[in-house]
Amino acid sequence: MKTASKAVISKSVKTGRAKTAAKAVKAAPKAAVKARAVRKAQPKRTRKAMLALLIAGHNEKLVIEKTLRSAIKAGMPKEHIYVVDDNSDDGTRAIAARVIGLKNTTRVQRSGKGLALTKAAKKFELTKRYQWIHIADADGGFAPGYFQTFREKLNPKFAAATGYVRSLPGESVSQYRVLEYTIGMEIHRRFQALANTVSVIPGPTSCFRSDVFDQVNFANKSLTEDFDVTIQIHRQKLGRVQFIPQAVVYTQDPRNLKDFTKQITRWNRGTMQGVRRHRIGFRPQKIDIYLSYQIVQNLMLAANYFGLLPYLAIRHHSVGVLAVTFLYDVAMMFILTSLVALKADRKDILSAFPQIYLYRWVTMYVFMKALFEVIILRKYRAAPGHWESRRYKSAMTV
Repeated sequence: MKTASKAVISKSVKTGRAKTAAKAVKAAPKAAVKARAVRKAQPKRTRKAMLALLIAGHNEKLVIEKTLRSAIKAGMPKEHIYVVDDNSDDGTRAIAARVIGLKNTTRVQRSGKGLALTKAAKKFELTKRYQWIHIADADGGFAPGYFQTFREKLNPKFAAATGYVRSLPGESVSQYRVLEYTIGMEIHRRFQALANTVSVIPGPTSCFRSDVFDQVNFANKSLTEDFDVTIQIHRQKLGRVQFIPQAVVYTQDPRNLKDFTKQITRWNRGTMQGVRRHRIGFRPQKIDIYLSYQIVQNLMLAANYFGLLPYLAIRHHSVGVLAVTFLYDVAMMFILTSLVALKADRKDILSAFPQIYLYRWVTMYVFMKALFEVIILRKYRAAPGHWESRRYKSAMTV
C-alpha cells in the first residue's frame, strides 16, 4: 500500500511540474513581448562624446578661419567644433560655416562673450552630448596634437582643465610675454595645480566637465569672465583644476605699448572686480590665501620702490641708494630673462631687454591703478559683455 501511495504521489508531483512548465512555456512569449514594450517605452541612453570645442567671437574675420584650421590640424574633428557669432557685421559666421559646416554655427544678438557661450551651449545641447566642453578664443592657435593630448590626459575627477600658454613671435610686447608666460606656466601654474589654487583658467585653453559647465555662470558681467568662473569653481567647491603642460596653445599679443596697456588694464580691473565680488581674503579657502599673498606682495614691492627707497635717499641726502638698487634690479631682471630665453628657446627676447624691463614697470603701475579704482573708489563693479579690439591680430600665424 505504501509503495502504491508513493507512486501516486510521485505521479501527481510530476504531472504538476509538467503543467507548470507548460504554463511557463505559454507565458514566455507574452513576457518577452511585455519586456520589449517596457524597453521601448524607456528613453534611450546615448553615450556622450568625449570633447567639444566651443568658440565665441565678434567681428573675427581676420582670424577665425586660421583658428579653426589650427584646431582641426591639432586633432579636433570638425563635427565637434562649434562657433557662436555674437552679432558680427563682417561675415564671421559665413567664414566659420565654410570650414566646419553651417549646422555647427549659430548667430546671437549682441550678448558679450560669456552670454554668447551660454546661449550656444544650450542651443547645441553640449552638456547633454559631451563629457567635456573646451572653450577657446577666436584668435588662438593650437600646437600639433593639442586635442589628442587633452583627450588622453583629461581626468573626470577634476572639475576643469587647462593647458600651457605660449606667446606667438611678434614685437617687443610678445617678447615680454615670453617672460611672463614661461614664469607663469613653469613656476606659478605648476604650484597652483599642486596646491589647488589655480586662480584663472585662461581663455585660450579652458576646458570644463559638462556638469560643471552647467553650474557656473559665464555671463557674470566681469571684464575677465575666465577669472570669475575660476573663482566660482573654488567658491562652489566643484573640484580641482587640472594642469596639462603637454597641451600647448598659442596666443597673439598686442603690437605696441598702447594696446598692451589697454589689455592689461582690462585684465587687472576684471581681477579686482572678482576680488571684491567674491570677497577674496575673507573666506577660509586656499584660493583666498594665495591671492591675498599675491596682492600683498605687489603692494610691498611698490611700497619699497616708491616709498622706502625715496625716504632713505632723502634721509641720507644721497641718491646712491637709488642708483645701487636700480642697478641691482636691472641685473636680477636680466639674469631672469636670460634663464627664460634658454628655457623657452627664445634667444630673441634678450635683444628686447630694455623694453622688457619697461613693460615690467608698466605692469606694476596698471596693477596699482586698477586696485585703487576698483577696491578704493569702487568703480567698475560690473561690466557689460564686450570684445577686445582685433586691430593687432591680422598677422596671426601658428
